[in-house]
Amino acid sequence: MKISTKGRYALRMLIDLAEHRDDGFISLKDIAERQGVSKKYLEQIVPIFNRSDILTANRGFQGGYKLSKSPDKYTVGMILRLTEGSLSPVKCADENPIECERADDCVTLPIWRGLSKVINEYLDGITIQDILDKKSESYSNNYVI
Repeated sequence: MKISTKGRYALRMLIDLAEHRDDGFISLKDIAERQGVSKKYLEQIVPIFNRSDILTANRGFQGGYKLSKSPDKYTVGMILRLTEGSLSPVKCADENPIECERADDCVTLPIWRGLSKVINEYLDGITIQDILDKKSESYSNNYVI
């Protein structure tokens, strides 16, 4: 499994919105500048989040986007599944029932299912708020005299 640019940028976009949630609606231009990514690329990601009710949009002057819920309600796993689809290392680890004709004799299937479980549990255990807290903690411990 490899996370695409879309998945990485989507996560960065939502973290940016969470960091600036007290600023009201944030334009894609501002996010793109802060994150060093293309505004056009972010424009391709927004519809995914709009369909999933993750973002609230405001059009017009001072328009932009903000998170629909608090940052502790969004997990990394949720965000990556929206942008990437499945997070499983192999197709059969997601299927229920398994459509593979070799499933009954496959000695590697438990490995793939176990790996898929670990990946999903790990990513579902990290919220955007956790990321912000870790960043804040890192900055508070990084001082120079």
